[in-house]
Amino acid sequence: MESVLAGAAEKDPTGLTGLLPNGGGFRYYSVTSSVPHKGEANYRLTIDGLVDHPTSFTLADLRALPQTRLVRDVQCVTGWRVPGTPFEGVRLSRLLDAAGVRSSARAVRFTCFDGAYTESLTLAQARRADVLVALRMQDKPLGHNHGGPVRLYVAPMYFYKSAKWLSGITVTEDVRPGYWEDRGYDVDAWVGKSNGRDDDPTS
Repeated sequence: MESVLAGAAEKDPTGLTGLLPNGGGFRYYSVTSSVPHKGEANYRLTIDGLVDHPTSFTLADLRALPQTRLVRDVQCVTGWRVPGTPFEGVRLSRLLDAAGVRSSARAVRFTCFDGAYTESLTLAQARRADVLVALRMQDKPLGHNHGGPVRLYVAPMYFYKSAKWLSGITVTEDVRPGYWEDRGYDVDAWVGKSNGRDDDPTS
């Protein structure tokens, strides 16, 4: 994997080259040379920061919560697109409500168990009905290459906002640019739009 990543970096300094073809038109991306595998025995998702009830969830905990299924087009900032892709998981807003977000909070930061990737959303964006903590994709449990066992899914934004290998959700006062935003990508990454102009879904 290291040699594949190094070769891709020489051709594409952004690192967003399709490294390995994947099922359904997806590409495998990672910003590290390797990512540990996690599963039923050792996966935990923590929620902390500006919340009244910091907590952590196992995979069983997350599966026991009400699940939402969305079918949307996946759009990568590099140009590839996979139409009509089902994702299923827990609405992020449900987890935030359970944690008790404090009045001073304005944003949410996401960390990943690859040890490098981060992302952020405003609190309003994070509470949208089409933002999931996803456990399934294409009607199957999320595989490792797709960010499993749990990833973020931000349906209305370019796919780099949908952080893979999700391990931490931290509620903060301000948006903190994520991995790719620190390298020049837009913090607000609405597909086909800019400056946050967007219609919030009602369901």
